[in-house]
Order: sequence, then C-alpha cells, then structure tokens
Amino acid sequence: MNKRTTRSVLLASVMGLTLALSACGSDEPTTGSSGSDDATTEETTEETTEEAPVADGPFGAACAGVPTDPADEGSVEGMADDPVATAASNNPLLSTLVEAVGVAGLGDTLNTTDNLTVFAPSNDAFAALPPDTLAAVLADVPLLTSILTFHVIGERLAPDALAGTFPTLNGAEITIEGEGEMFTSNVGGTAEGTVVCGNVQTANATVYIIDTVMMP
Repeated sequence: MNKRTTRSVLLASVMGLTLALSACGSDEPTTGSSGSDDATTEETTEETTEEAPVADGPFGAACAGVPTDPADEGSVEGMADDPVATAASNNPLLSTLVEAVGVAGLGDTLNTTDNLTVFAPSNDAFAALPPDTLAAVLADVPLLTSILTFHVIGERLAPDALAGTFPTLNGAEITIEGEGEMFTSNVGGTAEGTVVCGNVQTANATVYIIDTVMMP
C-alpha cells in the first residue's frame, strides 16, 4: 500500500471516530438550559407578600365628617394647633366625648400631658350604648374616669407603630391589631372598636376616632 492510500485510510478512520463521538454526545442532556428552567420555576413559585401602605395623614371613612375649611378649628389643620381636649371640643364628631370628659374633669389633664394617643369614641359610638347605661355611666364619675382613661395611651403612636399591646392611663392594657389603615382594638380577647378616622394630629396627641366605647 502506498503512502497516499495509507493517509486516506487514516483520515477516513479519524472522521468516522469523530462522527461516532458526536452522536454519543447528543444523547446527553444539556445542563445549561435545565439550570435556567429551575431558576425560573423557583422565581415564579416563590411566594411574595405585600405590606399595607402606611398612612401619612388622616385616614378612614368618618374623616369625611370633619370640617374641610382649614380656618375651622374643628378641621384637621385647626385641631393640630390645639391640645387634645380643646381640639376635640371643636370636632363635630366628638361632642358627646367632650361632654363626658367635662363631667369627669379630665380636660386639663389631657391638655397638659405630652405625647398621648387617644382613642376617641365618636358620637355614634356613644349613641350605640343603651340610654340607661350611658346615663348611669355619666352619673358615676369614678366609673366614667376609668372608662375614659382606658382610651388613652401615654405615648404618641403613629400608624406604623400602632399595632401592639400598650398600658393605658387607666392602668389596664389594650391590644391594637391591624396595619396600614385598618385597625381594631382588642379587649379581653374581644374586638371592641374599629378606627373610623385615624392619625388626626393635635398639639400633644395623635387621635384615632373609633366606633365603640371600650369597657375596661
């Protein structure tokens, strides 16, 4: 066999071996695309949770009943300049509460104490009480004082810090549940009141108007 024939045979053998190896390689799965698919699956199946947006101003349906003229002392702007008892006296949603505070003689205490959070029962909240019950409470000053101070926390709480358990000026604790613009109070394991107009600022307190008179 001459040299040219020998070289041709060797070349043909090499090419045949290369094709055979290529065919075997094509049966194996590619790892690159599999890894990409796994990553995509993890991303799509991963659970995501969104936090409720934190209110940066007054919130709640009942805020529609607050005067809107900034010159009105009962408006949000007007209340911000006065201490809390005085500010409440100008708010049309809180006239019954203001009467109760006057009967209990708590006006000066509320006005002169710094950094308070007040859960203020609306007029509708007091109206929901049986008339005999409301009359009896207003006639019993120690009981009335106990109830009203149960609605006051001795620190100023913004909405993003409102959820939790806090001591009240009454001495008993109150638990607030919720986030964003949805908050309820919990007393003795029972939901007592919902914030209907919250994050209202006064000179010395943040006010959350609620739809229930809470009983300690």
